[in-house]
Amino acid sequence: MGNMAAKSASGGLNSRDARSDSGAPGRNRVRLYIEGVVQGVGFRPFVYRLATQLGLTGWVRNTSQDVRIEVEGPHQSVQQFIHSLRTAAPSLSRIHHIEAERVGAQGSTRFEILESQFAPDKGQLISPDVATCTECMAEVLDCKDRRYRYPFTNCTNCGPRFTIITDMPYDRAHTTMANFTMCPECREEYEDPANRRFHAQPNACPVCGPQLSLVDSSGEAVHVVDPIARTATLLRDSRIVAVKGLGGFLLACDATASSAVQELRQRKQRPSKPFAIMVRDIQTARMHCELTTEEETLLLSHAAPIVLSRWKAESTICPDVAPGLAFLGIMLPYTPLHHVLLRELDCPLVMTSGNLSEEPIAAENEEALSRLHTIADYFLLHNRQIHSRYDDSVAMITDDEPHILRRARGYAPYPIQLPLDSPAVLAVGPQAKNSFCLAHKHRAFVSQHIGDLDSIETLDHFETTIALYRRLFGIEPEIIAHDLHPDYASTTYARQLAATGLKSVAVQHHHAHITSCMVENGVEDPVIGVAFDGSGLGSDGHIWGGEFLVADLSTSRRAAHLEYLPLPGGDAAILRPYRTATAYLATLLGEQSLQRSSALRLSSATVERETILRQIESHLNTPLTSSMGRLFDAIAALTGVRGTIDYDGQAAIELEMQAHKCHAVSPLDRYHFGIDRTDEGYLLRIADVLEAVLQDIEHDVGIPVIAAAFHESVSVITCEVCRLISSDTGIRTIALSGGVFQNTILLEMVSRQMRADGFKVIRHRHLPPNDGCVSLGQAVTAACFK
Repeated sequence: MGNMAAKSASGGLNSRDARSDSGAPGRNRVRLYIEGVVQGVGFRPFVYRLATQLGLTGWVRNTSQDVRIEVEGPHQSVQQFIHSLRTAAPSLSRIHHIEAERVGAQGSTRFEILESQFAPDKGQLISPDVATCTECMAEVLDCKDRRYRYPFTNCTNCGPRFTIITDMPYDRAHTTMANFTMCPECREEYEDPANRRFHAQPNACPVCGPQLSLVDSSGEAVHVVDPIARTATLLRDSRIVAVKGLGGFLLACDATASSAVQELRQRKQRPSKPFAIMVRDIQTARMHCELTTEEETLLLSHAAPIVLSRWKAESTICPDVAPGLAFLGIMLPYTPLHHVLLRELDCPLVMTSGNLSEEPIAAENEEALSRLHTIADYFLLHNRQIHSRYDDSVAMITDDEPHILRRARGYAPYPIQLPLDSPAVLAVGPQAKNSFCLAHKHRAFVSQHIGDLDSIETLDHFETTIALYRRLFGIEPEIIAHDLHPDYASTTYARQLAATGLKSVAVQHHHAHITSCMVENGVEDPVIGVAFDGSGLGSDGHIWGGEFLVADLSTSRRAAHLEYLPLPGGDAAILRPYRTATAYLATLLGEQSLQRSSALRLSSATVERETILRQIESHLNTPLTSSMGRLFDAIAALTGVRGTIDYDGQAAIELEMQAHKCHAVSPLDRYHFGIDRTDEGYLLRIADVLEAVLQDIEHDVGIPVIAAAFHESVSVITCEVCRLISSDTGIRTIALSGGVFQNTILLEMVSRQMRADGFKVIRHRHLPPNDGCVSLGQAVTAACFK
């Protein structure tokens, strides 16, 4: 079916499908095919009400591929109906295509909702889970309402969607609500076209729906009338409670109690990685964070993500929640359970993923009791199955625009529109911060955040979710796209699939980053792609990460990069940035320079320094890297900000926090990269930067000034190199990608300067700049080689 979006919106019909009417005189009958996110969002009830209001007859039904409608009535009323499908559709719906054709009038006398129709190998778009709407919340908080304090209240405007769907079309029988038979009152709501729960598939109440229960860490039931009230009491007593939510369990404790937060860190084996906080409402959020208007809008949106916002000094949330950081990850309640619990307790709660570090979030009751019994004192359970694991999304605002850092609840599995007609492609993504992508025709379905593929549990989650997406969206891949790195678990998975006869395409990591950014912004012409991250295997076999590419969707050329430097011990240097700093100084400034940083001297024993130097000299387990992320690590280690890490990006994040403390007037103009022009492109030299940083350390210049000056120098060299490449190529569009661009200072400095210079700057709009975007780029680049 063709795209009739423009014609349908104005009430026109596809003339090639028109044919003579028959039946009742003076009446038109039109068949409509609606594609988009139009199931599970109240679309059929909306269609029913609209047709009835306009005096039209006919029917509407879900299919596995679309929503189909036939309407019959006076010509003007039919045209108004078609126009209103777009202009008045439910807020959660997203209409991508409408095709219309005239059919013979039948003289029907009413409008009805027909039974859904299943079509094998066809896929329909699915709404993400949606935060509780104001109407449902009013019922939950009304002591006279039959749903008072009911934690599973929902309607067609809110509640679970993706996490409960087992198959398409979206009907109750194809959800994990299938085992809950509606009571007469719920059934009446479900069948009443005037009710907002008309055909709300998860509809339920305390009589017929899911129920809560409370158990201790051994699984023994705690017999209470009100599990939420008892949970609030436990949290006040500094207990840790695992709370089952939409997409899995969250571990909760009192965010104002340092002892509880420290205990959770010890049990969860998470020494310093920041925790997310949930607060009662937006007024409470303002008490703890310096919220901007854009941040408040994001917190209150349907997606309701965790939002990173500047932490107020007077906040009562204990510093152990996010050690050393100036920003707090804060979110609002997004289910009735959360709303009731936060009102019962009325204090901020840590709400962090229910897992041990780097494992997937626990989803089911028995699984949670098995995996989390050494962490949680109690478990607040419910008996509605979670079919797909779903972490909380994380976002921040930069330059007044949302910037996704982790894409899951509230966003996935909304598709991303493609600029090409893609064959069926499965792109399996990278090793870290994995997501995968299924692409077909003009849509790409990027999965929710899967995580690091370092454990059996995460690999199982990865494979299970791929199978679910293939089934729900009816896509059987012809092409498998993967990273160049042969040792990634995702690459191994891709090779296994390719062995069955599917075409396999390897895509360079940083080209995939830039392609993703281009696709998200609808850009097809060549760009100057700046890809700054920690690591990605380059086409020359070295570790890249400080890259300037001239790229389009199908090809890329390395135009500039940071100079190669040794990374002694590989992953050991990533976990211990002082090793990276030692190697960089020894290589560029000589061994004697190691004595000039007291922080570096204190980070490692003499024996280890000698070992590092021997590794560099012998090239033993010492890959070469051009990574910008590792350069940030080295500066953090030199200045004493962070010599070892216990979570990804910690050293660079804490260096950024120091830069936020600097109140000196810009430009600081303290550090300068060198640039050499070679046959292959431009080479960025860092020796002068390291020397200047050491001099500032020796002269007791404050760490915030050093950190801010370093950020400024990276921005200046980035812009300078982009200008040089533009002069060589004539390209005036800059694409920024890679985990380093999660750094708000650097992102905003580069974006503003390049725009001031007349360049078009594109950044990620729907996906994270980190490796969570890579699978989309893999899919599109592979599709170009169909």
